[in-house]
Amino acid sequence: MRNVFLELGISQAEIDKRVEDTFNEIFYGENRFYYTTEDGTMGYLVDTGNDDTRTEGISYGMMMAVQMDKKIEFDRLWKWAMTNMYLNDGENKGYFAWSVATDGTKNAYGPAPDGEEFFAMALFFASHRWGDGEGIFNYSAMARELLKTCIHHEEMYGGHNMWTDDGLIKFVPGLEFTDPSYHLPHFYELFAKWCNPEDKEFWEKAAKASRRHLKASCHPDTGLSPEYSYYDGRPYPDHEHFGGRHDWFYSDAYRTMANIGLNYEWSHEDPDFLAWSREIANKLQCFFFKLPSNENRGIYEIDGTILDGKALHPVGLTATIAQASLAADNEHSLRAVEELWNTPMRTGNRRYYDNCLYMFAMLALSGRYQTW
Repeated sequence: MRNVFLELGISQAEIDKRVEDTFNEIFYGENRFYYTTEDGTMGYLVDTGNDDTRTEGISYGMMMAVQMDKKIEFDRLWKWAMTNMYLNDGENKGYFAWSVATDGTKNAYGPAPDGEEFFAMALFFASHRWGDGEGIFNYSAMARELLKTCIHHEEMYGGHNMWTDDGLIKFVPGLEFTDPSYHLPHFYELFAKWCNPEDKEFWEKAAKASRRHLKASCHPDTGLSPEYSYYDGRPYPDHEHFGGRHDWFYSDAYRTMANIGLNYEWSHEDPDFLAWSREIANKLQCFFFKLPSNENRGIYEIDGTILDGKALHPVGLTATIAQASLAADNEHSLRAVEELWNTPMRTGNRRYYDNCLYMFAMLALSGRYQTW
């Protein structure tokens, strides 16, 4: 895997220390947001801005742990998910409640599909890195069953599938729109290799469908994507639900370009998409580096129109602009990585989301976000 930090002249020892320090700050530092239960058998990451635990955060923590070879933390997080988030009955049986209080009480009884896809990928990696155990720690079996549930829920339990028949991930199973930052074709290619054999064709289709969606949802001039979108890529204009508008480039959308960068590093099966990825990553970085410094961490329409207000997660945005350098080759690409290196982790009550994206960028740009 490419180590972009080395290209800046940073030593391997410094890079390794920085990655380890970032993980340790999230899990054990003064500004941590990982905690364990009193008996020490379970662990959870807290969304510090909303004072809850989310499948996004638990699955992100599992991915961080497996990449860093931290099996104890991985198993604690997975046990928390299975104990407090897994839905044993109801219309969403077999999925995970997307929000749970820190005492384990469910705040919701529906899933957010980005959690399920990260759970499955982290579990497969854990299986390959550490081997399968028993029960819920039979990682590969749990991953295969989860993927089966996601795409066969209707026939298994009578509820809604998480992916459309055309292979597009939904924002939530019961609604017919999507979130570009949920689209992880580099995950789906690996799912096709490791899923139940009868589902291989579906995941191959999903990888192709998500690449088409990413091309359609990223603005051709700026590279910016909306938070939510129709299946054809157009921004989804619902301003009445889910906390207001999501047709702009805002918090969720930061992840889209980071995902495109990681796909560029992991997958080489679609040369046309890789060429587009380089072009669109270049456009996104050029958009930000041509903005005045007082406007480069703001809120934007996807065509680049500057709106009132500042980014809720500026450190997360810095991290994802930098991670785009896995695909980009413009005059700003190394500068973006250097800017991340010189940016400290976020403190305060919004640190959770920013520092998750920060950790993933540190892994990706150091060559340590690997396909186990």
